[in-house]
Amino acid sequence: MNRITLIALCAAGTWATSAGAQSAVSVSGIVDAAARHVSNDGVGSIRSLVSGSNSTSRLVFSGREDLGGALAAGFHLEHGFLVDAGTPASADKFWDRRSTVSLSSAAMGELRLGRDFVPSYVAWSRYDPFSYVGVARSANLVSATPAGPIRSAFSTNANTTVRSDNAAQWLAPAGLAGFEAGLMIAAREGGDAASGRAGVRGARVGYAAKSFSVSAAAARTENSLTSAGSFQDKVVGGHVDVADVRLSGAWREFRQSQATQRLLMLGAVATFGQHEVKASWVKADMSGRAGTVSIDGTGADQCGLGYVYNLSKRTAMYATVARIGNDGLARYVISDGPAGMAAGGTSRGYEAGIRHRF
Repeated sequence: MNRITLIALCAAGTWATSAGAQSAVSVSGIVDAAARHVSNDGVGSIRSLVSGSNSTSRLVFSGREDLGGALAAGFHLEHGFLVDAGTPASADKFWDRRSTVSLSSAAMGELRLGRDFVPSYVAWSRYDPFSYVGVARSANLVSATPAGPIRSAFSTNANTTVRSDNAAQWLAPAGLAGFEAGLMIAAREGGDAASGRAGVRGARVGYAAKSFSVSAAAARTENSLTSAGSFQDKVVGGHVDVADVRLSGAWREFRQSQATQRLLMLGAVATFGQHEVKASWVKADMSGRAGTVSIDGTGADQCGLGYVYNLSKRTAMYATVARIGNDGLARYVISDGPAGMAAGGTSRGYEAGIRHRF
């Protein structure tokens, strides 16, 4: 199957080159690798080479056809891969990052079908200075490992905090004086959580001006594990530009039955020519009960600091440091560190890498 996949990709790339003038098909992507060191209290440290710490490594095939009358058809296929190992990022999905086909109109917006980001993730990740990747990513505190709403709704199976399969979306057209909106409905297809199936309903609204933006989103998921109540995901965020510095903030809440997790994120990105300096602080707090387990007083805070030097528009070198401090029964850790840290411990990490876009 690996050989068949490789042949198909090569053929698609050749066809894209020859047909580009007719249907505007393109091949693009990102290759990103970094050296990482993570230490967790009481269990030592691990050094590793990792993929996608500034931007997720990916291969993208996309295309657009003008149908006339301000109507266009398009597709987007996006495969995540691990540079350090040369393997797919997902064991069970080749086009794991995105797989959509769409019809769009300048007046009516876009109808998009397939696997894509849920509205709440879009509204949250745009305000994360580290773009949800690397040792300082806000995703470190969005985990199904501790008892809480995510684990209650999905166990250790695939969840909908980032993407949804089987989705139909409507995205508002550009040019609405800065306003934006989107709706998503995903077919439940039986809702077997163990198979990653879930029904999703979500919406997003926002406004963006030259120097500031605000947005809000909500999503509701139902599967075979949510009989006690659907999984709810809500986000409010915004940013403001002050000279060469972008300041951002966002609030997110996950809720399932009696379990609630709230996240608060503050961030800043300063840009000076080829230089970028990034910083973020993320706080997670749990409350209520997950089944019979009280999760009150469980939480963590994370601080991150990063530097990016842009060698060109395509290539950059970067370095990032981060620290997670846990409270109560929390065991949040930075990815790729040693397992077994005791509750309430501290996780520290740093990394340096290279990112290239093509």
